[in-house]
Amino acid sequence: MPTRPTVLVTRPEREALVWVQRLQAADLQAQALPLIEIAPAPDPAALQQACEALPACVAVMFVSANAVEHFSAVCPAGHLPPGLRAWATGPGTVAALRRAGWPEDRIDAPAADAPLFDSEALWALVQHRLQPGQRVLIVRGADAGGQLAGRDWLALRLQDAGLDVLQCAAYARRLPVWTDVRQGQAQTALAQGAWWLFSSSEAVRHLQVLWPALPWARLRALATHPRIAQGLQAMGCVHVHMVPAALPAMVASIKSLAYERG
Repeated sequence: MPTRPTVLVTRPEREALVWVQRLQAADLQAQALPLIEIAPAPDPAALQQACEALPACVAVMFVSANAVEHFSAVCPAGHLPPGLRAWATGPGTVAALRRAGWPEDRIDAPAADAPLFDSEALWALVQHRLQPGQRVLIVRGADAGGQLAGRDWLALRLQDAGLDVLQCAAYARRLPVWTDVRQGQAQTALAQGAWWLFSSSEAVRHLQVLWPALPWARLRALATHPRIAQGLQAMGCVHVHMVPAALPAMVASIKSLAYERG
Protein backbone atom coordinates (compact mmCIF):
# COMPACT_ATOMS: atom_id res chain seq x y z
CA MET A 1 0.00 0.00 0.00
CA PRO A 2 1.45 3.43 -0.92
CA THR A 3 2.45 5.79 1.87
CA ARG A 4 -0.26 8.34 2.51
CA PRO A 5 0.82 11.94 1.92
CA THR A 6 1.09 14.38 4.80
CA VAL A 7 -1.86 16.69 5.44
CA LEU A 8 -0.88 20.30 6.13
CA VAL A 9 -3.43 22.05 8.35
CA THR A 10 -3.48 25.79 7.60
CA ARG A 11 -5.79 26.97 10.40
CA PRO A 12 -4.53 29.37 13.12
CA GLU A 13 -1.87 27.67 15.22
CA ARG A 14 -3.91 26.59 18.23
CA GLU A 15 -6.75 25.17 16.13
CA ALA A 16 -4.29 23.67 13.66
CA LEU A 17 -2.57 21.70 16.42
CA VAL A 18 -5.91 20.28 17.60
CA TRP A 19 -6.77 19.17 14.06
CA VAL A 20 -3.29 17.68 13.62
CA GLN A 21 -3.72 15.61 16.79
CA ARG A 22 -7.10 14.31 15.61
CA LEU A 23 -5.83 13.46 12.15
CA GLN A 24 -2.82 11.66 13.60
CA ALA A 25 -5.10 9.76 15.99
CA ALA A 26 -6.95 8.57 12.88
CA ASP A 27 -3.69 7.18 11.43
CA LEU A 28 -3.05 10.08 9.04
CA GLN A 29 0.23 11.94 8.75
CA ALA A 30 -0.40 15.61 9.57
CA GLN A 31 1.50 18.80 10.31
CA ALA A 32 0.47 22.33 11.26
CA LEU A 33 1.33 25.13 8.84
CA PRO A 34 -0.68 28.10 10.18
CA LEU A 35 -1.60 30.69 7.55
CA ILE A 36 -3.60 32.92 9.90
CA GLU A 37 -2.41 34.54 13.12
CA ILE A 38 -4.89 35.44 15.88
CA ALA A 39 -4.34 38.64 17.88
CA PRO A 40 -6.35 40.57 20.54
CA ALA A 41 -9.24 42.85 19.63
CA PRO A 42 -8.08 46.02 17.89
CA ASP A 43 -10.59 48.16 19.85
CA PRO A 44 -11.29 46.81 23.37
CA ALA A 45 -13.61 49.73 24.13
CA ALA A 46 -15.87 48.87 21.18
CA LEU A 47 -15.94 45.25 22.35
CA GLN A 48 -17.06 46.37 25.81
CA GLN A 49 -19.77 48.54 24.28
CA ALA A 50 -21.06 45.55 22.32
CA CYS A 51 -21.25 43.56 25.54
CA GLU A 52 -23.28 46.35 27.16
CA ALA A 53 -25.72 46.29 24.23
CA LEU A 54 -26.67 42.64 24.75
CA PRO A 55 -29.88 43.29 26.78
CA ALA A 56 -31.41 44.76 23.62
CA CYS A 57 -30.45 41.76 21.45
CA VAL A 58 -32.32 38.54 20.73
CA ALA A 59 -29.21 36.67 19.56
CA VAL A 60 -25.45 36.84 19.22
CA MET A 61 -23.88 35.25 16.16
CA PHE A 62 -20.30 34.04 16.64
CA VAL A 63 -18.31 33.48 13.45
CA SER A 64 -15.75 31.17 15.07
CA ALA A 65 -14.49 29.61 18.28
CA ASN A 66 -12.04 32.51 18.57
CA ALA A 67 -14.98 34.92 18.49
CA VAL A 68 -16.60 33.04 21.38
CA GLU A 69 -13.45 32.89 23.48
CA HIS A 70 -12.38 36.50 23.04
CA PHE A 71 -15.91 37.84 23.54
CA SER A 72 -16.48 35.66 26.61
CA ALA A 73 -13.34 37.07 28.22
CA VAL A 74 -15.13 40.43 28.29
CA CYS A 75 -18.71 39.23 28.64
CA PRO A 76 -18.93 35.86 30.47
CA ALA A 77 -21.89 33.64 29.64
CA GLY A 78 -22.92 33.58 33.31
CA HIS A 79 -23.77 37.29 33.14
CA LEU A 80 -25.74 37.25 29.89
CA PRO A 81 -29.38 38.40 29.65
CA PRO A 82 -31.95 35.61 30.08
CA GLY A 83 -33.21 34.18 26.82
CA LEU A 84 -30.37 35.54 24.68
CA ARG A 85 -29.52 32.97 22.01
CA ALA A 86 -26.13 32.12 20.56
CA TRP A 87 -25.74 31.36 16.86
CA ALA A 88 -22.88 29.37 15.36
CA THR A 89 -22.13 27.97 11.93
CA GLY A 90 -19.99 24.96 12.88
CA PRO A 91 -19.22 22.36 15.56
CA GLY A 92 -15.98 24.04 16.63
CA THR A 93 -17.86 27.19 17.54
CA VAL A 94 -20.57 25.18 19.26
CA ALA A 95 -17.93 23.42 21.36
CA ALA A 96 -16.47 26.80 22.33
CA LEU A 97 -19.93 28.02 23.36
CA ARG A 98 -20.37 24.99 25.60
CA ARG A 99 -16.96 25.58 27.18
CA ALA A 100 -17.92 29.20 27.76
CA GLY A 101 -21.05 28.15 29.65
CA TRP A 102 -23.85 28.79 27.16
CA PRO A 103 -26.90 26.61 27.92
CA GLU A 104 -27.34 23.91 25.28
CA ASP A 105 -30.97 24.87 24.65
CA ARG A 106 -29.96 28.42 23.70
CA ILE A 107 -27.48 27.49 20.96
CA ASP A 108 -28.58 27.47 17.33
CA ALA A 109 -26.30 25.81 14.76
CA PRO A 110 -26.41 23.37 11.85
CA ALA A 111 -26.38 19.73 12.88
CA ALA A 112 -22.97 18.16 13.46
CA ASP A 113 -23.43 16.01 10.34
CA ALA A 114 -24.69 18.85 8.12
CA PRO A 115 -23.20 18.88 4.61
CA LEU A 116 -22.02 22.49 4.99
CA PHE A 117 -21.30 24.77 7.92
CA ASP A 118 -21.93 28.33 6.78
CA SER A 119 -24.15 31.36 7.19
CA GLU A 120 -26.66 30.03 4.68
CA ALA A 121 -27.23 26.87 6.73
CA LEU A 122 -27.56 28.89 9.94
CA TRP A 123 -30.00 31.33 8.34
CA ALA A 124 -32.26 28.46 7.27
CA LEU A 125 -32.53 27.45 10.94
CA VAL A 126 -33.18 30.82 12.57
CA GLN A 127 -34.97 33.05 10.09
CA HIS A 128 -38.48 31.87 10.98
CA ARG A 129 -38.02 32.96 14.61
CA LEU A 130 -37.13 36.55 13.85
CA GLN A 131 -39.29 39.65 13.66
CA PRO A 132 -38.62 43.10 12.18
CA GLY A 133 -37.22 45.54 14.70
CA GLN A 134 -35.30 42.94 16.68
CA ARG A 135 -31.56 43.32 17.14
CA VAL A 136 -28.76 40.80 16.53
CA LEU A 137 -25.08 41.19 17.42
CA ILE A 138 -22.49 39.58 15.13
CA VAL A 139 -19.13 38.90 16.80
CA ARG A 140 -16.35 38.45 14.27
CA GLY A 141 -12.70 39.11 13.58
CA ALA A 142 -10.91 42.15 12.21
CA ASP A 143 -8.20 42.31 9.59
CA ALA A 144 -4.70 43.66 10.19
CA GLY A 145 -6.00 47.20 9.65
CA GLY A 146 -8.69 46.85 12.31
CA GLN A 147 -11.57 46.60 9.83
CA LEU A 148 -14.23 43.92 10.18
CA ALA A 149 -13.18 40.85 8.18
CA GLY A 150 -15.21 38.10 6.58
CA ARG A 151 -18.50 37.83 4.75
CA ASP A 152 -21.44 40.20 5.23
CA TRP A 153 -23.98 37.71 3.87
CA LEU A 154 -25.81 37.08 7.15
CA ALA A 155 -25.81 40.75 8.15
CA LEU A 156 -27.41 41.63 4.83
CA ARG A 157 -30.09 38.94 5.21
CA LEU A 158 -30.92 40.22 8.68
CA GLN A 159 -31.15 43.79 7.47
CA ASP A 160 -33.33 42.73 4.54
CA ALA A 161 -35.67 41.11 7.08
CA GLY A 162 -35.98 44.39 8.96
CA LEU A 163 -33.67 43.60 11.88
CA ASP A 164 -31.11 45.91 13.43
CA VAL A 165 -27.58 44.50 13.14
CA LEU A 166 -24.69 45.37 15.42
CA GLN A 167 -21.19 44.07 14.70
CA CYS A 168 -17.99 44.02 16.69
CA ALA A 169 -14.48 42.63 16.34
CA ALA A 170 -13.49 40.37 19.23
CA TYR A 171 -10.07 39.55 17.79
CA ALA A 172 -7.83 40.25 14.81
CA ARG A 173 -6.78 37.89 12.02
CA ARG A 174 -3.36 38.71 10.63
CA LEU A 175 -0.81 37.49 8.16
CA PRO A 176 1.68 35.31 10.06
CA VAL A 177 5.40 35.90 9.87
CA TRP A 178 7.06 32.98 8.11
CA THR A 179 10.43 31.95 9.47
CA ASP A 180 13.01 30.17 7.34
CA VAL A 181 11.86 26.95 9.03
CA ARG A 182 8.23 27.55 7.99
CA GLN A 183 9.25 28.42 4.44
CA GLY A 184 11.34 25.27 4.26
CA GLN A 185 8.44 23.21 5.61
CA ALA A 186 6.15 24.59 2.90
CA GLN A 187 8.67 23.94 0.13
CA THR A 188 9.28 20.37 1.32
CA ALA A 189 5.55 19.72 1.57
CA LEU A 190 5.00 20.92 -1.98
CA ALA A 191 7.88 18.80 -3.31
CA GLN A 192 6.61 15.69 -1.50
CA GLY A 193 3.02 16.03 -2.69
CA ALA A 194 1.41 16.87 0.65
CA TRP A 195 -2.29 17.70 0.85
CA TRP A 196 -2.85 21.32 1.93
CA LEU A 197 -6.05 21.51 3.99
CA PHE A 198 -7.84 24.87 3.74
CA SER A 199 -10.83 25.73 5.94
CA SER A 200 -10.69 29.47 5.21
CA SER A 201 -10.46 31.55 2.05
CA GLU A 202 -8.29 33.96 4.01
CA ALA A 203 -5.63 31.27 4.39
CA VAL A 204 -5.53 30.94 0.61
CA ARG A 205 -4.99 34.69 0.21
CA HIS A 206 -2.29 34.70 2.89
CA LEU A 207 -0.42 31.88 1.17
CA GLN A 208 -0.34 33.96 -2.00
CA VAL A 209 1.27 36.83 -0.05
CA LEU A 210 3.72 34.65 1.86
CA TRP A 211 4.82 32.71 -1.23
CA PRO A 212 4.35 34.97 -4.28
CA ALA A 213 6.17 32.55 -6.61
CA LEU A 214 4.23 29.48 -5.48
CA PRO A 215 3.53 27.19 -8.47
CA TRP A 216 -0.17 26.75 -7.68
CA ALA A 217 -0.60 24.13 -10.40
CA ARG A 218 1.58 21.75 -8.35
CA LEU A 219 -0.27 22.28 -5.07
CA ARG A 220 -2.63 19.50 -3.92
CA ALA A 221 -5.47 21.13 -1.98
CA LEU A 222 -8.34 20.02 0.23
CA ALA A 223 -11.15 22.57 0.71
CA THR A 224 -13.94 22.42 3.29
CA HIS A 225 -16.30 24.73 1.37
CA PRO A 226 -17.05 25.44 -2.30
CA ARG A 227 -16.04 29.11 -1.91
CA ILE A 228 -12.59 28.02 -0.74
CA ALA A 229 -12.28 25.62 -3.66
CA GLN A 230 -13.24 28.39 -6.08
CA GLY A 231 -10.60 30.67 -4.58
CA LEU A 232 -7.93 28.00 -4.99
CA GLN A 233 -8.92 27.38 -8.58
CA ALA A 234 -8.78 31.11 -9.26
CA MET A 235 -5.16 31.03 -8.08
CA GLY A 236 -4.39 28.32 -10.64
CA CYS A 237 -4.67 25.30 -8.37
CA VAL A 238 -5.80 22.35 -10.49
CA HIS A 239 -5.72 19.63 -7.81
CA VAL A 240 -8.60 20.65 -5.52
CA HIS A 241 -10.82 18.19 -3.66
CA MET A 242 -13.79 19.02 -1.45
CA VAL A 243 -13.82 17.39 2.00
CA PRO A 244 -16.47 17.62 4.74
CA ALA A 245 -15.90 20.27 7.41
CA ALA A 246 -16.80 17.90 10.24
CA LEU A 247 -13.67 16.08 11.35
CA PRO A 248 -14.92 12.46 11.44
CA ALA A 249 -16.30 12.69 7.91
CA MET A 250 -13.24 14.68 6.83
CA VAL A 251 -10.92 11.92 8.02
CA ALA A 252 -12.82 9.32 5.98
CA SER A 253 -12.72 11.54 2.91
CA ILE A 254 -9.00 12.26 3.22
CA LYS A 255 -8.22 8.57 3.66
CA SER A 256 -10.13 7.75 0.51
CA LEU A 257 -8.11 10.35 -1.43
CA ALA A 258 -4.71 9.88 0.12
CA TYR A 259 -4.02 6.39 -1.18
CA GLU A 260 -3.07 7.82 -4.54
CA ARG A 261 0.01 9.92 -5.16
CA GLY A 262 -0.28 12.24 -8.12
